[in-house]
Amino acid sequence: MELPLESDAEALWQDTLDLLSGKDLPEATLAMLRNCTPTSMEGATMRVETSMRLVLKTVAKNADVIEECLSQAAFEPMRFEIGFAAAAPSSAPHASSSMSREEADSWAAETGGGRPSWNAQAPHKIVEDTWSEPSAEDLRAAAARRRRNNPLVEDISQATSKLTFERFVRGEENDIAYQAALQVANGMNSTYNPLFIYGKSGLGKTHLLRAIQNYIAENDPSRLCVYRDASSFITDYTEAMRDPERSAASVLRQNYADIDVLIIDDVQKMTGKAGTVGFFFDTFNEIIANGKQIVLAADRTPAQLGMGKDGFDERITSRLSSGFTTPVQVPSYELKLRLIETFCERMREDAMRENVAGLTGTVPAEAMSYMAERAGNNIRVIEGFCQRCLFAATTAEKRGAQLTREEIEAVARECWPSAGRSVSIEDVQRAVEKYYDIDHSSLVGNKRHKGLMEARHVAIWLSRELCDRTLADIGKHFGGRSHATVMHSISVVDEARREDKTFYDRLMQIKESITGNA
Repeated sequence: MELPLESDAEALWQDTLDLLSGKDLPEATLAMLRNCTPTSMEGATMRVETSMRLVLKTVAKNADVIEECLSQAAFEPMRFEIGFAAAAPSSAPHASSSMSREEADSWAAETGGGRPSWNAQAPHKIVEDTWSEPSAEDLRAAAARRRRNNPLVEDISQATSKLTFERFVRGEENDIAYQAALQVANGMNSTYNPLFIYGKSGLGKTHLLRAIQNYIAENDPSRLCVYRDASSFITDYTEAMRDPERSAASVLRQNYADIDVLIIDDVQKMTGKAGTVGFFFDTFNEIIANGKQIVLAADRTPAQLGMGKDGFDERITSRLSSGFTTPVQVPSYELKLRLIETFCERMREDAMRENVAGLTGTVPAEAMSYMAERAGNNIRVIEGFCQRCLFAATTAEKRGAQLTREEIEAVARECWPSAGRSVSIEDVQRAVEKYYDIDHSSLVGNKRHKGLMEARHVAIWLSRELCDRTLADIGKHFGGRSHATVMHSISVVDEARREDKTFYDRLMQIKESITGNA
């Protein structure tokens, strides 16, 4: 009996997903399960469907625990079935009732041959019939040739291979970007195209991009995934244009068009390079038109990339904004503490496993708390900070002592040497003028349109935050504004940074550009 959406089948499936979330399943697997659609429930059998081969393959491996939770949710023994959403060709009567020939070909490539179907006596087990054309070996060899023949595909280095979803430290500041990257890696959300992740350097953007690449290489190598930073992309274009062979440019276009998932980091580096931007725009359109995936990262939003005389034009920024845009924000104290705990534990475990002296000590919890207070916002620098503090803790243990606040303070001053630098109101104004692409007279003048007002409020707030000056002094530097006007600007920014995380992220980017805390 087929049931509509919001039926008993769907309600039971949602209860099952809730129970599965308490099991020891990877987040990627849970995301795949949430992507499955319940289609029917007849007697003691629940059937769900998916249109994705990778989801079917992964769900099948976890069928026992799914069936266990399904039975628990139903308060009676239940059987679990999963199938493809597409209709099966009539020439394959023994195939699953919803698997196409093309999907079966790809299944054979991934599983070693044979065509899957569901056994009614044991519906969560895969059985195979004798249909095996083309062979799995041939399909694997074809996928390997495709990778070898595309010079844009590079081997993943040992260091890069560690940048996985499992090793990404999550917090409220980066969780939306994490979830979006995971869904793109799974191939589960075609609306996130392009996926655009933005935030200041050192906040984890590259880790997420590499995690997508590593996930695809491990779980779905038939998809051709290429990671390029903008500098490499620029080089690809300029070298092709200089090549005396006129075919070089067309070959480059074909190599990029052949990619299934294109990842480009540091997109802001393309600004001012008209030829590269034009090539990028054409490549972008072709990849999207062919239903393939693009992932981009930059240090600012698409709209901000369009600011200034060298900024992208509107057709580029509108295309960059056409998918899903999400920030990674500067870490809060809580996320810094989680990062420090994770980094110290990983370094200690690696040192003990690899028998590396000097990093096998223990950093006490109270020391980690103080480290989080003194840490800056760049996660890469925080990692180096942890390594030095762990070394100091190991040294202290050898002499029968513990890591002290003074030792942490000394390391922090070396990692963030400019934290105590005196900041002037002029420093703040220059930074704000550069960020918002406005001149000094506009910043301190009386014009009141929205963009100028935000820049002026931000500059006044940062002057109060970073400069040892009275409100009256600050007012004098902003066109002779009164004490009350300065206080109003400060209150506007205080409210906005609490309510709007995107605004808070912009505010922190400008602050870090002034203090050098990156």
